Amino acid sequence: MGTPLESREEQVVEVLDRLYEQYPDPEISLDFSNRLELLIAVMLSAQCTDERVNKVTAELFEKYDGPEAYAAADQEELAADIDSITYYNNKAKYIRSACEDIVEKHGGEVPDTMSALTDLAGVGRKTANVVLQHGHDLTEGIVVDTHVQRISRRLGLTDEQSPENIEEDLMGIVPEDDWKEYTHLLISHGRDTCTARNPDCDDCVLADICPSEKGDSAVDLADGSEW
Repeated sequence: MGTPLESREEQVVEVLDRLYEQYPDPEISLDFSNRLELLIAVMLSAQCTDERVNKVTAELFEKYDGPEAYAAADQEELAADIDSITYYNNKAKYIRSACEDIVEKHGGEVPDTMSALTDLAGVGRKTANVVLQHGHDLTEGIVVDTHVQRISRRLGLTDEQSPENIEEDLMGIVPEDDWKEYTHLLISHGRDTCTARNPDCDDCVLADICPSEKGDSAVDLADGSEW
């Protein structure tokens, strides 16, 4: 089992230092060219891979130009356009509803506040954080996806379980200047090494400071299960 540093603050700084070296250019993996495309891509990405979303949006963004087009779209046709995405029927409804509000309440522009974004259908704090960070260059929090949730717990950085509580906990220990990149670093590490099933602890740059390291530890702190 790895030995974490004495405080969570020290632990997270060491984690960041090592992951910045491992992944010097972390970035969002969704394809988009404007704020509306970013919003829609993130909405579609819930419980779906970015790779799949990018394949779908390559055609979707060609077909629909602006929030007015989505708001006026036929519900069944829009659902069919994204039917390879998980929960496509619900997501089609959310996209139409969100775009209606963007047109009617925000002058056709994707809003730039957490409250206005989370008032849109299908937009939670995670999606809003991504849109603020990458669409408006505003960082109000930490995006907590499944990789961030899993790895933060494995590293002993939080004991919280819900994304909202994990975000609040992490915001107290992650330096604010690193909030945006923290997510991308952990996503990169989660895809390459610290996978949900059978993480490659033998080839992990964090193994010696990770209390979940399975060489000696019997428990995966991500969910409390035995290795």
